[in-house]
Amino acid sequence: MEQINQSFLELKDKVLKYNPKADAERLTSAFELAKKAHEGQNRNSGEPYVSHPLAVAHILADLELDLDSLVGALLHDVVEDTEYTLADIRELFGENVALIVDGVTKLGKIQYTSKEDQQIENLRKMFLAMAKDVRVIVIKLADRLHNMRTLKAKSEDKQREKARETLEVYAALAHRLGMSKIKMELEDLSLRYIDPIAYKEITDSISLKRREREEYINDIMQTLEEKLTEIGIQASVRGRAKHFYSIYRKMFTQNKNIDELYDLFAARVIVDSVKDCYAVLGLVHELYYPIPGRFKDYIAMPKPNMYQSLHTTVIGPHGTPFEIQIRTWEMHRVAEHGIAAHWKYKEGKSGETDMDSKLEWIRQILEIQQNVVDSDDFMRTLKIDLFADEVFVFTPKGDVINLPAGSTPIDFAFMIHSAVGCKMSGVKVNGKISTLDYVLQNGDILEIMTSSAVHGPSRDWLKLCKTSQARSKINQWFKKERREENVLRGKDMIEKELRRINMTQAQLFRPEWVEAICKKYTFAGIDDLYAAVGYGALTVNKIISRLRENYRLAVKNAEPEILEELAQSVANPPTKKRRSAGNGVIVEGIDNCLVRLSRCCNPVPGDEIVGYITRGRGVSVHRADCSNIVSENQSAGTDRFIPVHWQEDNGSEQNSYYTDLIISAYDRKGLLAEITRIISDMKLLISAIHSNSSKDEVVAIKMTLEITSKNQFELVQKKLAALKGVISVSRSK
Repeated sequence: MEQINQSFLELKDKVLKYNPKADAERLTSAFELAKKAHEGQNRNSGEPYVSHPLAVAHILADLELDLDSLVGALLHDVVEDTEYTLADIRELFGENVALIVDGVTKLGKIQYTSKEDQQIENLRKMFLAMAKDVRVIVIKLADRLHNMRTLKAKSEDKQREKARETLEVYAALAHRLGMSKIKMELEDLSLRYIDPIAYKEITDSISLKRREREEYINDIMQTLEEKLTEIGIQASVRGRAKHFYSIYRKMFTQNKNIDELYDLFAARVIVDSVKDCYAVLGLVHELYYPIPGRFKDYIAMPKPNMYQSLHTTVIGPHGTPFEIQIRTWEMHRVAEHGIAAHWKYKEGKSGETDMDSKLEWIRQILEIQQNVVDSDDFMRTLKIDLFADEVFVFTPKGDVINLPAGSTPIDFAFMIHSAVGCKMSGVKVNGKISTLDYVLQNGDILEIMTSSAVHGPSRDWLKLCKTSQARSKINQWFKKERREENVLRGKDMIEKELRRINMTQAQLFRPEWVEAICKKYTFAGIDDLYAAVGYGALTVNKIISRLRENYRLAVKNAEPEILEELAQSVANPPTKKRRSAGNGVIVEGIDNCLVRLSRCCNPVPGDEIVGYITRGRGVSVHRADCSNIVSENQSAGTDRFIPVHWQEDNGSEQNSYYTDLIISAYDRKGLLAEITRIISDMKLLISAIHSNSSKDEVVAIKMTLEITSKNQFELVQKKLAALKGVISVSRSK
């Protein structure tokens, strides 16, 4: 414990050195409480547990964070692992510290159905706290960094698990927050456990070639220093070695071994002003031949994580390429510490008036993730938001928009505004009409063309967009505007899967099981569940597998209701319903007769129908209101009519039917395109289409559609009737 106390004294000295006005007594009180709370607890390494929060506080002190952050770091595990409560922390150290501790605390006391779900909820909570106070994530990163430094004490499985999570989430977060120093160490430590063989090969190779490379870069640094002195620019010229994970990625992406990589070291020039940055750039390009396409100006166009610098790759002595980075001292501080560099210890507040805009991406992630109910989707969209390389494009007014590499004009449109995306009819890239699947390149100028005639995005766009923001906005539109269609689609998809696995709705969709799923995903009822499946927020397999697991456990636990149901299904196996030759129509009292659906009225399931016995052609089935049947009834009497009905459970996946649709509307440009788009979005087939215009500019459009039920027709009818200028939508009689 003496070593622990000595470490705390060093921490206090470190804090008072950069913040002489810091309340040292408050820091001491936090340390004493942490020591008391964690008394008797040890880490896997055998060290007293309090050594961990103390080490985290040291990392934050190196970043010169404010006192509340350091107090929160010392207490960050107290609520989670000891008997102290958040109320105790609030009473002793105030609301700010309590909020920080609560944000860092994991949701360990809540029971979740899977480890993945618990991890997702912990991340959601962390982002929510992060949006309120960015110090939460800075402490969390320091916490993870110390855990990775001491990961040797864990089992191999645990080491790999933690290393992957660190690489996928925490290193990516450090990158987005501009904290490159922490990011690089997290990546290197993760690589050590994920691929230890590659890690050793890289470290050994670097060690062997270090002197040779250092001599090379030292010659370049000496030349630069001499030339900068000649032109009167004060600068610090440094060598910069690539970190191991960066080398590892380069080897695999370029399929090269380490001896073929020449830019393992680079030069960095740090000057006093932006003017000097560009002057140094000019000097570098005079001394060495610049490689075309390898210059990046992150001063004029900073990265979203606030990073600013000039990067240029040039051909050095002996024809070997190397990189030079040029930046000011302030840019260097931000590049090293990112968001932490903007968190002034004096007031505990950001010194930047535009800090909200710098953290806007956190709120965007939160907004997007609120609409993601599937844990797999959550992680996939999170990785896109955090990890993807970037591309910079321009609006026609010259505003810079940054997007993940691989983005399309759809992503650009929804980044501008969701209304622009939903009304998009086309795009111009660099002044020329382009397709929506065009992959954006750095420097492209995009102009989104919109039209009031466009009634929302297409489902096909979900396959073309890259960003989770665009995908979320498209799904939101379908969720809001096409609820009825989504419910029907989701129900059909679930029923199809149930038939495939030979199980029934009664077996799996027991009220208590469905209620548990609805509660988990905050659905108001089963229709919300169907809709979520219909618009793609949840997969059918996700729902069915969860319900089948409930059913399996119920059988295993010998629940009486399930066993009775199972016994009945064995004693009375379901018999396949008799299928007529009439596309789902059964004729009363007659088996195996020829049945056909009449083309004059095209009946579909849900219509009231009658059968008419024809001469030599079996039974013809008509809608009850068919004009031919009405006239036939008046002339021939009822002796040739026979009762018919639709076969039960005539699912939409079994049969399809043709029906004629008649649309009357005021003629206008784009009308037919809008009509066919609605039908296409509903995945319906058009087998014929005819149109006639009259002198009063009214057009009559007759279409033959392939549908599955009367309900589906009524949904089409409702959507088409809502179009601008449509007078009526009806079926032919």
